[in-house]
Amino acid sequence: MNDPSVIRRLYGRRQGHKLRLGQAALVEETLADLSVPEEGPIDAMTLFGDDRPLHVEIGFGAGEHLAGQAAMNPDVGFIGCEPFLNGVVGALAHIRDGELTNVRLHMGDALEVIERLPDASLDRLYLLHPDPWRKARHAKRRMVNHGPLDTIAAKLKPGAEFRLGTDDPTYCRWSMMIMNARRDFEWQAKTPHDFLTRPDDWPETRYERKARRQGHEVWYYRYLRV
Repeated sequence: MNDPSVIRRLYGRRQGHKLRLGQAALVEETLADLSVPEEGPIDAMTLFGDDRPLHVEIGFGAGEHLAGQAAMNPDVGFIGCEPFLNGVVGALAHIRDGELTNVRLHMGDALEVIERLPDASLDRLYLLHPDPWRKARHAKRRMVNHGPLDTIAAKLKPGAEFRLGTDDPTYCRWSMMIMNARRDFEWQAKTPHDFLTRPDDWPETRYERKARRQGHEVWYYRYLRV
């Protein structure tokens, strides 16, 4: 079965509502300077000028979690990947308002960036509320598939952390099935509280708040690279 590591296709519109003048100006004035280079190998030195820990967030939505993590960890370099322009605009606003200097952005396929990192170079990777693709015939589009996970595992340092969050029961069951079949990740939950309660260093997003208002349960998975 093909998965995102093979398909390399982004579904949905790259842009939602039309940008306001201020948003368009923000993109024009700041995105180029904060963007990951389009080609070639990348590492902490390339992106931030020093050898610092690196975290990657796949699909950062409006950027609340990405910016929150960057503010809490100023000595860590963050790479945020998001294919949709409106989400990138949200992240740019958070970066500007928080005066954050430790974030770089990629508007496009996250795997294209992750593959260009050295093996065993990432300290943490976040995949929060990915598109669940609920229909069985769309399961191959889910990011939690063995192809993407092989790439992610190669780039994570031994002992590095993979964080996965979802409020979708289908994606929850699917992710547990896929992750439990792997021997290169170790689930950190010892009790139900460990995956039903948001860790203190896991900033809440507006998407998560919306899910809770709608009565959805939210699951927080933490895996260590073995």
